[in-house]
Amino acid sequence: MAKALAEKWKLPVVSKDSIKELLYDTIGFQSRAEKVSLGIAGMEIMYYVAEQLMKAGFPFILENNFEYASERGIKTLLEKYQYPALTIILTGDYKEIYRRFLERDISPDRHRGHVVNDCFPEKKERSQEEIKASAISYEDYVHSARKRGFDDFFAGGKRIKVDTTDFSKIDMEELFSQIAAWKGEVLQEK
Repeated sequence: MAKALAEKWKLPVVSKDSIKELLYDTIGFQSRAEKVSLGIAGMEIMYYVAEQLMKAGFPFILENNFEYASERGIKTLLEKYQYPALTIILTGDYKEIYRRFLERDISPDRHRGHVVNDCFPEKKERSQEEIKASAISYEDYVHSARKRGFDDFFAGGKRIKVDTTDFSKIDMEELFSQIAAWKGEVLQEK
């Protein structure tokens, strides 16, 4: 979704996962604690880049699995620079999202640093069966998503929710229209 929006509006995307992948490949980790530290560093780098873009008045896309814990950091920047925000929440049927979550972790396209928790680069690559066996249960996945506020995150400004249960049913032109209307409102306020 971020890529599609970036192409449509010719915007840079600042992605926490992409930053973390660079950190995993450059620094690596030897424990869950080190991986968590790299995740925190990834978030701080993402906010640093966002701040530089806000300071310069450039539009951009900030891509992350935003949650309640993320609100303070982004809202502080938005308030500091009086920067308008549009929050786009990708949601859907939890069973389908969970199924895709499991598929993603066994995909050869998924960066291994996101999949393993104890050591990267890996000393011994884990099989798909080992990855599946270590996966979070559906119930724990849903509980965590609700507790962390993935569907409720709001940076301020305007929020659009997009049901991604079936990607073929997403009306991208309608989404583009909603974004264009928001941009028009922001320009009128200036």
